[in-house]
Amino acid sequence: MEMLHYDFMQRAFCAGGLIAIIASLLGMYLMLRRQALMADMLSHVSLAGVAGGAFIHIHPTLGGFVVATVGAVLVEYVRRSYKSFSEISVAIIMIGGLSSAVIIMSFSPSMNKGLSAYLFGSVVAVNETELSLMLIVAAIGGLFFFLFRRQLYQITFDEETARTNGIPVKWISLGFSVLTGMIVSAAMPIVGVLLVSSLIVLPAALAIRIAHSFTASLLIAMGVGLLGVFSGLTASYSFSTPPGGTIAILLLLLLILGLGIQKAVVRFRKTTNKNIMEDKVPVPFIQTIRRNF
Repeated sequence: MEMLHYDFMQRAFCAGGLIAIIASLLGMYLMLRRQALMADMLSHVSLAGVAGGAFIHIHPTLGGFVVATVGAVLVEYVRRSYKSFSEISVAIIMIGGLSSAVIIMSFSPSMNKGLSAYLFGSVVAVNETELSLMLIVAAIGGLFFFLFRRQLYQITFDEETARTNGIPVKWISLGFSVLTGMIVSAAMPIVGVLLVSSLIVLPAALAIRIAHSFTASLLIAMGVGLLGVFSGLTASYSFSTPPGGTIAILLLLLLILGLGIQKAVVRFRKTTNKNIMEDKVPVPFIQTIRRNF
C-alpha cells in the first residue's frame, strides 16, 4: 500500500498496533472490575504532566507518563479510603489533575497550541522516543498480564476470596493501577486525552457481550482493537481526517454493529429452534459472570 512507503505511517501502524493490543487487554480487566472510568480519569490527569513537561522543557509525553503513573497510585490509595464509594476516588484525582493542568497552562498562553495534539491525538506524528516508550509499556504490560493472569482473574471476580487464598491483593492491585497509568499515557499520542478511553473501553465492551469465555473475550477485544486502529489509520490517510477521532468513531461503529449482529443471531436461533431450552443457548460471557458472582 502506498501509505506504508512513508516512515511516519510505518511508525503510526507499529505504535497503533502495540497500544491496541495492550489497551484492549487492560480494558477487559477494567470493565470487569467496574473501573471503566479510571482510564478516562488518568488521561485527564496526565494532561497536567504534559503541560508540566512542556513548561519545564522536558518531553511532554514523559511528563504525562510520570503524572499518570503517580495518579494511578493515588487512586488505589484513595479507593481504599472509600471502600463503599470507590468511584469517589476517580472524581477526586480527576479534579486535582485537571485543575493543575489549567493552572500550569495559564502560565504560558502559547502552550495551548502545542497541546492540541495531545488533546485529540496525532499518531502520524509519533516520533522514535514515543514509539520506544510504547514498546516498553507494551512489553511490561504483556509480561504483567502473563505472570499474574491467574491472580488477576481471581481478584477481578472475587477480591475477598483471592485474599483468603493468600494472593497479595493489595500489591497486585497497586501494580495493576500503575500499569493502567502507563498504558493510558502511552496511548495519548494515538487518540488523545479526550478519546483515550475509547481505545481501552470500546473493544472490551463488545468482547464481553459476544464472547462465551474469558479467553475468547480477551482475543476478541484485541482483534477489535487492532481492526479499529488499522482501519482508522487507513481511513484517516485516505480522507484526511483526524486519526484519533477516526479511530474512536470506527471503534464505536464496530461496537454498534457487533451488538446488532449478536441480537439478530440470538433472535434467529430462538425463532428457528423453538424446542431448544433457553439455558442451552450459548450466552455471552458477561451473563455467565452475573450468574456465578
